[in-house]
Amino acid sequence: MRRFAPWLPAIVLTLALAAAAPGRAQSPDGARLYQQRCGGCHSLDADRVGPRHRGLIGRRAGAVRGFRYSPALARSDIVWTRTALERWLRGPRAMVRGTTMGFSLSDPAERRAIIDYLASED
Repeated sequence: MRRFAPWLPAIVLTLALAAAAPGRAQSPDGARLYQQRCGGCHSLDADRVGPRHRGLIGRRAGAVRGFRYSPALARSDIVWTRTALERWLRGPRAMVRGTTMGFSLSDPAERRAIIDYLASED
């Protein structure tokens, strides 16, 4: 008869919990992508070249006090939802003609991961 390894249930439980929480597994990837793709100009808590992003979901575009937005974005009626962010990250100048943000993300999985990360940091 084979002997039972006492540590085996702990490993099985850990793997099961990791599989049951996919959002948690995506978060580090979104954080890493945010730093790599957005971190040169943006931060969660401080205005830099671009405005801070904490609390972005549900916020009106051009609404961070003290940040100097392009007139085009300041006049826009955009409210940052997941759908609006998807469109924005795909092509900001196509969404708001005259915006100063020219960076876009062509990879839908990267856009989704960054949006998920931003939503988790509200």
